[in-house]
Amino acid sequence: MQERTRAGQFVFEQVDSPAVGSVLHEQHLKLPSRLHMNPFCGYIMPLWYSTIAAEHRAVREAAGLFDCTHMGTLDVSGPEAPNFLDFVTTNKIAGLQVSSARYSYILDAAGNILDDIIIYRRAAERFMVVVNAANEPKIKAYFKALLNDEIPVDAEDMKRKLPYKPDISNMRDTSQDKDCRVDIALQGSRSLDIVSVLADAQATEQIAALRPFHFVQAALGGIDCIIAGTGYTGSKIGFELFVHPDDASKLWEMMLQKFESQGLLPCGLGARDSLRIEAGLPLYGHELAGQFDISPFEAGYGWAVKLDKDFFIGKKPMEHIAKNYDMEVARVELPGEKGVRPVRQNDAVLNSDGRCAGWVLSCAKIEEKQIALVYMSREHTEKGNPVGLYYLARSRGQLEQGRKNRIEKAEHVSPDLAGVVLGRFAKF
Repeated sequence: MQERTRAGQFVFEQVDSPAVGSVLHEQHLKLPSRLHMNPFCGYIMPLWYSTIAAEHRAVREAAGLFDCTHMGTLDVSGPEAPNFLDFVTTNKIAGLQVSSARYSYILDAAGNILDDIIIYRRAAERFMVVVNAANEPKIKAYFKALLNDEIPVDAEDMKRKLPYKPDISNMRDTSQDKDCRVDIALQGSRSLDIVSVLADAQATEQIAALRPFHFVQAALGGIDCIIAGTGYTGSKIGFELFVHPDDASKLWEMMLQKFESQGLLPCGLGARDSLRIEAGLPLYGHELAGQFDISPFEAGYGWAVKLDKDFFIGKKPMEHIAKNYDMEVARVELPGEKGVRPVRQNDAVLNSDGRCAGWVLSCAKIEEKQIALVYMSREHTEKGNPVGLYYLARSRGQLEQGRKNRIEKAEHVSPDLAGVVLGRFAKF
Protein backbone atom coordinates (compact mmCIF):
# COMPACT_ATOMS: atom_id res chain seq x y z
CA MET A 1 0.00 0.00 0.00
CA GLN A 2 1.33 3.40 -0.93
CA GLU A 3 -0.20 6.87 -0.76
CA ARG A 4 1.09 9.87 -2.62
CA THR A 5 -0.19 13.05 -4.23
CA ARG A 6 0.13 14.35 -7.77
CA ALA A 7 -1.24 17.88 -8.37
CA GLY A 8 -3.82 17.34 -5.66
CA GLN A 9 -4.66 13.76 -6.65
CA PHE A 10 -4.80 11.11 -3.97
CA VAL A 11 -3.46 7.82 -5.28
CA PHE A 12 -4.10 4.67 -3.30
CA GLU A 13 -2.63 1.29 -4.16
CA GLN A 14 -4.39 -1.50 -2.32
CA VAL A 15 -2.65 -4.76 -1.49
CA ASP A 16 -4.76 -7.79 -2.37
CA SER A 17 -5.47 -10.18 0.46
CA PRO A 18 -7.42 -13.45 0.61
CA ALA A 19 -11.20 -12.98 0.74
CA VAL A 20 -12.83 -13.74 4.08
CA GLY A 21 -16.38 -14.53 5.08
CA SER A 22 -18.66 -11.67 6.09
CA VAL A 23 -20.15 -11.41 9.58
CA LEU A 24 -23.05 -13.48 8.23
CA HIS A 25 -20.97 -16.14 6.48
CA GLU A 26 -22.13 -19.04 8.67
CA GLN A 27 -25.76 -17.99 8.16
CA HIS A 28 -25.32 -18.12 4.39
CA LEU A 29 -23.97 -21.65 4.54
CA LYS A 30 -27.18 -22.79 6.24
CA LEU A 31 -29.29 -21.64 3.31
CA PRO A 32 -30.30 -23.53 0.13
CA SER A 33 -27.93 -25.70 -1.88
CA ARG A 34 -28.27 -23.33 -4.87
CA LEU A 35 -26.38 -20.71 -2.87
CA HIS A 36 -23.61 -19.27 -5.03
CA MET A 37 -20.75 -17.46 -3.28
CA ASN A 38 -17.92 -15.44 -4.77
CA PRO A 39 -15.12 -13.13 -3.62
CA PHE A 40 -16.22 -9.50 -3.62
CA CYS A 41 -14.28 -6.54 -2.21
CA GLY A 42 -12.25 -8.77 0.08
CA TYR A 43 -15.23 -10.81 1.32
CA ILE A 44 -16.86 -14.05 0.25
CA MET A 45 -20.35 -12.86 -0.53
CA PRO A 46 -23.55 -14.50 -1.83
CA LEU A 47 -24.31 -13.73 -5.48
CA TRP A 48 -27.67 -15.46 -5.18
CA TYR A 49 -29.49 -17.93 -2.94
CA SER A 50 -32.16 -19.13 -5.40
CA THR A 51 -32.15 -17.10 -8.62
CA ILE A 52 -31.50 -13.43 -9.28
CA ALA A 53 -34.93 -13.11 -10.90
CA ALA A 54 -36.76 -14.62 -7.91
CA GLU A 55 -34.89 -12.44 -5.44
CA HIS A 56 -35.48 -9.33 -7.56
CA ARG A 57 -39.19 -10.14 -7.71
CA ALA A 58 -39.35 -10.71 -3.94
CA VAL A 59 -38.15 -7.16 -3.29
CA ARG A 60 -40.62 -5.67 -5.75
CA GLU A 61 -43.58 -7.72 -4.50
CA ALA A 62 -42.81 -8.48 -0.83
CA ALA A 63 -39.40 -8.02 0.81
CA GLY A 64 -35.75 -8.98 0.51
CA LEU A 65 -32.98 -9.25 3.09
CA PHE A 66 -29.44 -8.29 2.06
CA ASP A 67 -26.09 -8.93 3.70
CA CYS A 68 -24.45 -5.49 3.60
CA THR A 69 -22.11 -6.17 6.52
CA HIS A 70 -19.17 -5.76 4.15
CA MET A 71 -19.95 -2.04 3.81
CA GLY A 72 -17.66 0.28 5.71
CA THR A 73 -19.04 2.10 8.76
CA LEU A 74 -16.98 4.88 10.31
CA ASP A 75 -17.67 6.87 13.46
CA VAL A 76 -16.73 10.54 13.13
CA SER A 77 -17.04 12.30 16.47
CA GLY A 78 -16.02 15.33 18.48
CA PRO A 79 -16.60 19.09 18.46
CA GLU A 80 -14.93 19.44 15.05
CA ALA A 81 -16.81 16.54 13.39
CA PRO A 82 -19.55 18.65 11.72
CA ASN A 83 -17.08 21.11 10.18
CA PHE A 84 -14.75 18.28 9.17
CA LEU A 85 -17.49 16.52 7.21
CA ASP A 86 -18.58 19.81 5.65
CA PHE A 87 -14.96 20.41 4.60
CA VAL A 88 -14.22 16.96 3.16
CA THR A 89 -17.55 16.18 1.45
CA THR A 90 -19.60 17.95 -1.20
CA ASN A 91 -22.99 18.21 0.50
CA LYS A 92 -23.97 20.43 3.45
CA ILE A 93 -23.44 18.49 6.65
CA ALA A 94 -22.92 20.96 9.51
CA GLY A 95 -26.62 21.91 9.49
CA LEU A 96 -27.90 18.33 9.20
CA GLN A 97 -30.50 17.54 11.86
CA VAL A 98 -29.94 14.78 14.40
CA SER A 99 -31.60 11.50 13.27
CA SER A 100 -31.23 12.56 9.63
CA ALA A 101 -28.96 11.27 6.88
CA ARG A 102 -27.52 12.83 3.75
CA TYR A 103 -25.95 11.53 0.54
CA SER A 104 -22.60 13.08 -0.36
CA TYR A 105 -19.26 12.61 -2.11
CA ILE A 106 -15.67 12.49 -0.94
CA LEU A 107 -13.31 14.10 -3.47
CA ASP A 108 -9.58 14.66 -3.50
CA ALA A 109 -8.10 18.10 -4.17
CA ALA A 110 -7.96 17.32 -7.90
CA GLY A 111 -11.73 16.72 -7.93
CA ASN A 112 -11.58 12.94 -8.37
CA ILE A 113 -14.42 11.02 -6.73
CA LEU A 114 -13.00 8.78 -4.01
CA ASP A 115 -16.41 7.48 -2.92
CA ASP A 116 -20.09 8.25 -2.64
CA ILE A 117 -21.30 7.97 0.93
CA ILE A 118 -24.23 8.41 3.29
CA ILE A 119 -23.70 10.39 6.48
CA TYR A 120 -26.00 9.74 9.47
CA ARG A 121 -26.08 12.33 12.26
CA ARG A 122 -26.53 10.46 15.52
CA ALA A 123 -25.90 13.40 17.87
CA ALA A 124 -24.69 16.98 17.70
CA GLU A 125 -21.06 15.85 17.60
CA ARG A 126 -21.42 12.27 16.38
CA PHE A 127 -21.85 10.91 12.86
CA MET A 128 -21.87 7.49 11.21
CA VAL A 129 -20.40 7.50 7.70
CA VAL A 130 -21.22 4.52 5.47
CA VAL A 131 -18.77 3.92 2.61
CA ASN A 132 -18.64 1.39 -0.20
CA ALA A 133 -16.87 -1.85 0.65
CA ALA A 134 -14.57 -1.53 -2.37
CA ASN A 135 -13.47 1.92 -1.25
CA GLU A 136 -13.26 1.44 2.52
CA PRO A 137 -9.45 0.92 2.69
CA LYS A 138 -8.93 3.93 0.42
CA ILE A 139 -11.19 6.21 2.46
CA LYS A 140 -9.54 5.13 5.71
CA ALA A 141 -6.11 5.89 4.22
CA TYR A 142 -7.34 9.21 2.83
CA PHE A 143 -8.78 10.35 6.17
CA LYS A 144 -5.60 9.27 7.94
CA ALA A 145 -3.47 11.24 5.49
CA LEU A 146 -5.70 14.30 5.94
CA LEU A 147 -5.54 14.12 9.74
CA ASN A 148 -1.75 13.77 9.59
CA ASP A 149 -1.41 16.76 7.22
CA GLU A 150 0.28 14.54 4.64
CA ILE A 151 -1.75 15.66 1.61
CA PRO A 152 -3.08 18.98 0.30
CA VAL A 153 -6.74 19.91 0.47
CA ASP A 154 -6.65 22.65 -2.17
CA ALA A 155 -5.03 22.25 -5.59
CA GLU A 156 -4.61 26.05 -5.81
CA ASP A 157 -2.88 26.20 -2.42
CA MET A 158 -0.87 23.02 -2.00
CA LYS A 159 0.29 24.05 1.48
CA ARG A 160 -3.22 24.38 2.85
CA LYS A 161 -4.01 21.75 5.46
CA LEU A 162 -7.08 20.30 7.10
CA PRO A 163 -8.30 22.70 9.82
CA TYR A 164 -10.56 20.22 11.62
CA LYS A 165 -9.39 17.07 13.40
CA PRO A 166 -12.23 14.87 14.71
CA ASP A 167 -11.95 11.36 16.14
CA ILE A 168 -12.48 8.70 13.46
CA SER A 169 -12.90 5.00 14.24
CA ASN A 170 -13.95 1.83 12.47
CA MET A 171 -17.41 0.83 13.68
CA ARG A 172 -16.97 -2.75 12.45
CA ASP A 173 -13.97 -3.30 14.75
CA THR A 174 -15.33 -5.07 17.82
CA SER A 175 -11.96 -4.88 19.59
CA GLN A 176 -12.57 -1.22 20.37
CA ASP A 177 -14.65 -0.09 23.32
CA LYS A 178 -17.14 1.83 21.20
CA ASP A 179 -20.56 1.36 19.65
CA CYS A 180 -20.06 -0.99 16.68
CA ARG A 181 -22.40 -1.35 13.71
CA VAL A 182 -22.79 -3.36 10.50
CA ASP A 183 -25.51 -3.05 7.89
CA ILE A 184 -28.33 -5.47 7.04
CA ALA A 185 -30.76 -4.12 4.44
CA LEU A 186 -34.47 -4.96 4.47
CA GLN A 187 -36.13 -3.71 1.30
CA GLY A 188 -39.57 -3.96 -0.28
CA SER A 189 -43.24 -3.19 0.24
CA ARG A 190 -43.64 -5.51 3.24
CA SER A 191 -40.59 -4.21 5.09
CA LEU A 192 -42.63 -2.03 7.42
CA ASP A 193 -44.92 -4.95 8.29
CA ILE A 194 -41.87 -7.01 9.24
CA VAL A 195 -40.18 -4.45 11.49
CA SER A 196 -43.54 -3.62 13.07
CA VAL A 197 -43.87 -7.20 14.32
CA LEU A 198 -40.40 -7.07 15.86
CA ALA A 199 -40.66 -3.61 17.46
CA ASP A 200 -42.72 -2.41 20.39
CA ALA A 201 -45.71 -0.12 19.86
CA GLN A 202 -43.84 3.15 20.43
CA ALA A 203 -40.98 2.18 18.11
CA THR A 204 -43.44 0.95 15.46
CA GLU A 205 -45.12 4.35 15.45
CA GLN A 206 -41.77 6.08 15.04
CA ILE A 207 -40.66 3.74 12.26
CA ALA A 208 -43.95 4.10 10.37
CA ALA A 209 -43.51 7.88 10.44
CA LEU A 210 -39.93 7.76 9.11
CA ARG A 211 -39.29 9.85 6.03
CA PRO A 212 -36.56 8.88 3.57
CA PHE A 213 -33.06 9.58 4.92
CA HIS A 214 -34.22 9.68 8.53
CA PHE A 215 -33.65 7.08 11.24
CA VAL A 216 -34.56 5.97 14.75
CA GLN A 217 -32.76 3.82 17.27
CA ALA A 218 -34.93 1.04 18.69
CA ALA A 219 -34.97 -2.67 19.49
CA LEU A 220 -36.08 -5.26 16.94
CA GLY A 221 -36.74 -8.60 18.59
CA GLY A 222 -34.73 -7.40 21.56
CA ILE A 223 -31.74 -6.37 19.41
CA ASP A 224 -30.60 -2.75 19.46
CA CYS A 225 -30.79 -1.30 15.93
CA ILE A 226 -30.39 1.94 14.07
CA ILE A 227 -33.35 1.70 11.68
CA ALA A 228 -32.81 4.00 8.70
CA GLY A 229 -35.10 4.86 5.80
CA THR A 230 -32.34 4.34 3.28
CA GLY A 231 -31.54 1.65 0.71
CA TYR A 232 -30.16 0.80 -2.71
CA THR A 233 -33.08 -0.83 -4.50
CA GLY A 234 -35.45 2.00 -5.47
CA SER A 235 -38.09 0.64 -3.09
CA LYS A 236 -40.40 3.29 -1.66
CA ILE A 237 -40.50 1.23 1.54
CA GLY A 238 -37.29 -0.18 2.91
CA PHE A 239 -34.77 0.08 5.71
CA GLU A 240 -31.14 -0.37 6.52
CA LEU A 241 -30.66 -1.95 9.93
CA PHE A 242 -27.37 -1.13 11.65
CA VAL A 243 -26.63 -3.59 14.44
CA HIS A 244 -23.65 -4.68 16.51
CA PRO A 245 -21.63 -7.30 14.58
CA ASP A 246 -22.23 -9.80 17.38
CA ASP A 247 -26.01 -9.41 16.93
CA ALA A 248 -26.11 -9.54 13.14
CA SER A 249 -26.48 -13.33 12.81
CA LYS A 250 -29.25 -13.44 15.40
CA LEU A 251 -31.23 -10.69 13.67
CA TRP A 252 -30.73 -12.24 10.20
CA GLU A 253 -31.82 -15.70 11.33
CA MET A 254 -34.78 -14.36 13.33
CA MET A 255 -36.14 -12.38 10.39
CA LEU A 256 -35.88 -15.23 7.90
CA GLN A 257 -37.43 -17.75 10.29
CA LYS A 258 -40.35 -15.49 11.16
CA PHE A 259 -41.13 -13.99 7.76
CA GLU A 260 -39.91 -16.28 4.95
CA SER A 261 -43.43 -17.78 4.81
CA GLN A 262 -44.71 -14.24 4.13
CA GLY A 263 -42.48 -13.71 1.11
CA LEU A 264 -39.24 -12.49 2.67
CA LEU A 265 -36.24 -13.89 0.80
CA PRO A 266 -32.51 -13.57 1.37
CA CYS A 267 -31.06 -11.71 -1.61
CA GLY A 268 -27.56 -11.73 -3.04
CA LEU A 269 -25.39 -9.26 -4.89
CA GLY A 270 -26.96 -10.20 -8.22
CA ALA A 271 -30.41 -8.94 -7.24
CA ARG A 272 -28.87 -5.95 -5.50
CA ASP A 273 -27.33 -5.00 -8.84
CA SER A 274 -30.42 -5.64 -10.97
CA LEU A 275 -32.63 -3.70 -8.54
CA ARG A 276 -30.37 -0.66 -8.44
CA ILE A 277 -30.02 -0.66 -12.24
CA GLU A 278 -33.81 -0.85 -12.68
CA ALA A 279 -34.13 2.09 -10.29
CA GLY A 280 -31.34 4.06 -12.00
CA LEU A 281 -28.98 4.17 -9.02
CA PRO A 282 -25.25 4.56 -9.72
CA LEU A 283 -22.50 2.15 -8.75
CA TYR A 284 -19.04 3.52 -8.06
CA GLY A 285 -16.73 2.48 -10.90
CA HIS A 286 -19.61 2.25 -13.38
CA GLU A 287 -21.97 5.25 -13.23
CA LEU A 288 -19.57 7.22 -11.02
CA ALA A 289 -15.86 7.71 -11.70
CA GLY A 290 -14.76 4.56 -13.59
CA GLN A 291 -13.34 4.47 -17.09
CA PHE A 292 -15.21 7.64 -18.16
CA ASP A 293 -14.41 9.56 -14.95
CA ILE A 294 -18.12 10.31 -14.51
CA SER A 295 -18.84 13.24 -12.21
CA PRO A 296 -21.81 13.68 -9.86
CA PHE A 297 -23.33 16.15 -12.33
CA GLU A 298 -23.12 13.65 -15.17
CA ALA A 299 -24.51 10.90 -12.93
CA GLY A 300 -27.61 12.97 -12.16
CA TYR A 301 -26.57 13.91 -8.62
CA GLY A 302 -25.45 17.49 -9.03
CA TRP A 303 -27.84 18.39 -6.21
CA ALA A 304 -25.46 16.64 -3.78
CA VAL A 305 -22.61 18.98 -4.73
CA LYS A 306 -23.26 22.29 -3.00
CA LEU A 307 -21.23 24.80 -4.94
CA ASP A 308 -22.61 27.60 -2.73
CA LYS A 309 -20.53 26.29 0.19
CA ASP A 310 -17.52 28.47 0.99
CA PHE A 311 -15.21 25.52 0.48
CA PHE A 312 -15.00 21.76 0.22
CA ILE A 313 -12.13 19.65 -1.02
CA GLY A 314 -12.39 19.46 -4.82
CA LYS A 315 -14.78 22.42 -5.19
CA LYS A 316 -12.90 24.22 -7.98
CA PRO A 317 -12.85 21.21 -10.35
CA MET A 318 -16.55 20.62 -9.62
CA GLU A 319 -17.36 24.22 -10.53
CA HIS A 320 -15.67 23.73 -13.89
CA ILE A 321 -17.47 20.44 -14.58
CA ALA A 322 -20.84 21.91 -13.62
CA LYS A 323 -20.48 24.55 -16.35
CA ASN A 324 -19.03 22.37 -19.11
CA TYR A 325 -20.27 18.76 -19.05
CA ASP A 326 -21.95 17.50 -22.23
CA MET A 327 -22.41 13.79 -21.37
CA GLU A 328 -24.66 12.26 -18.72
CA VAL A 329 -26.03 8.99 -17.44
CA ALA A 330 -29.40 7.92 -18.82
CA ARG A 331 -31.68 4.94 -18.21
CA VAL A 332 -32.67 3.01 -21.32
CA GLU A 333 -35.15 0.20 -21.99
CA LEU A 334 -34.23 -2.45 -24.57
CA PRO A 335 -35.80 -5.76 -25.66
CA GLY A 336 -34.99 -8.72 -23.44
CA GLU A 337 -37.30 -11.56 -24.44
CA LYS A 338 -36.02 -15.08 -25.02
CA GLY A 339 -33.48 -15.23 -27.83
CA VAL A 340 -32.28 -11.63 -27.44
CA ARG A 341 -28.60 -11.44 -26.59
CA PRO A 342 -27.72 -9.76 -23.30
CA VAL A 343 -26.43 -6.21 -23.53
CA ARG A 344 -22.98 -5.76 -22.05
CA GLN A 345 -20.81 -2.96 -20.70
CA ASN A 346 -19.28 -0.76 -23.45
CA ASP A 347 -21.78 -1.80 -26.14
CA ALA A 348 -22.53 1.29 -28.22
CA VAL A 349 -25.66 3.41 -27.77
CA LEU A 350 -26.81 5.04 -31.00
CA ASN A 351 -28.94 8.08 -31.69
CA SER A 352 -31.83 8.04 -34.18
CA ASP A 353 -29.36 8.63 -37.03
CA GLY A 354 -27.34 5.51 -36.16
CA ARG A 355 -24.39 7.45 -34.80
CA CYS A 356 -22.72 6.53 -31.53
CA ALA A 357 -23.94 8.84 -28.79
CA GLY A 358 -22.46 6.87 -25.89
CA TRP A 359 -21.84 3.51 -24.27
CA VAL A 360 -23.46 1.06 -21.87
CA LEU A 361 -22.28 1.23 -18.26
CA SER A 362 -24.47 -1.46 -16.63
CA CYS A 363 -27.39 -3.59 -17.75
CA ALA A 364 -29.84 -6.03 -16.16
CA LYS A 365 -32.54 -8.31 -17.55
CA ILE A 366 -35.88 -7.54 -15.89
CA GLU A 367 -38.52 -10.05 -17.01
CA GLU A 368 -38.92 -9.56 -20.79
CA LYS A 369 -36.85 -6.40 -21.09
CA GLN A 370 -33.36 -5.14 -20.44
CA ILE A 371 -32.71 -1.96 -18.49
CA ALA A 372 -29.37 -0.29 -19.17
CA LEU A 373 -27.63 2.64 -17.58
CA VAL A 374 -25.70 4.39 -20.32
CA TYR A 375 -23.30 7.31 -20.66
CA MET A 376 -24.36 9.42 -23.62
CA SER A 377 -24.57 12.93 -25.06
CA ARG A 378 -26.95 15.12 -23.08
CA GLU A 379 -28.80 16.17 -26.24
CA HIS A 380 -30.15 12.62 -26.64
CA THR A 381 -31.11 11.79 -23.03
CA GLU A 382 -34.64 13.24 -22.97
CA LYS A 383 -37.29 10.76 -21.86
CA GLY A 384 -38.94 9.07 -24.83
CA ASN A 385 -36.05 9.54 -27.26
CA PRO A 386 -35.43 6.49 -29.46
CA VAL A 387 -32.02 4.85 -29.24
CA GLY A 388 -30.26 1.97 -30.91
CA LEU A 389 -27.84 -0.59 -29.48
CA TYR A 390 -24.84 -2.06 -31.24
CA TYR A 391 -23.29 -5.25 -29.79
CA LEU A 392 -19.51 -5.14 -29.68
CA ALA A 393 -17.64 -8.19 -30.94
CA ARG A 394 -17.08 -10.73 -28.16
CA SER A 395 -15.05 -13.34 -30.02
CA ARG A 396 -12.46 -13.66 -32.75
CA GLY A 397 -15.11 -15.17 -35.00
CA GLN A 398 -17.31 -12.09 -34.67
CA LEU A 399 -14.34 -9.87 -35.46
CA GLU A 400 -13.59 -11.90 -38.56
CA GLN A 401 -17.21 -11.50 -39.63
CA GLY A 402 -16.83 -7.72 -39.47
CA ARG A 403 -18.31 -6.88 -36.09
CA LYS A 404 -16.40 -4.09 -34.37
CA ASN A 405 -14.91 -4.40 -30.89
CA ARG A 406 -14.85 -0.65 -30.33
CA ILE A 407 -17.11 2.17 -31.46
CA GLU A 408 -16.02 5.80 -31.30
CA LYS A 409 -18.37 8.66 -30.56
CA ALA A 410 -20.27 9.83 -33.67
CA GLU A 411 -19.24 6.70 -35.61
CA HIS A 412 -22.08 5.36 -37.77
CA VAL A 413 -23.16 1.70 -37.45
CA SER A 414 -26.37 -0.26 -37.92
CA PRO A 415 -28.29 -0.96 -34.69
CA ASP A 416 -28.90 -4.50 -33.45
CA LEU A 417 -31.65 -3.47 -31.04
CA ALA A 418 -34.09 -0.57 -30.81
CA GLY A 419 -34.86 1.00 -27.44
CA VAL A 420 -36.09 4.12 -25.73
CA VAL A 421 -34.81 6.50 -23.07
CA LEU A 422 -36.69 6.24 -19.77
CA GLY A 423 -36.88 8.73 -16.91
CA ARG A 424 -33.57 8.99 -15.10
CA PHE A 425 -34.83 7.34 -11.88
CA ALA A 426 -37.71 5.06 -10.90
CA LYS A 427 -39.44 4.25 -7.60
CA PHE A 428 -41.21 0.99 -6.86
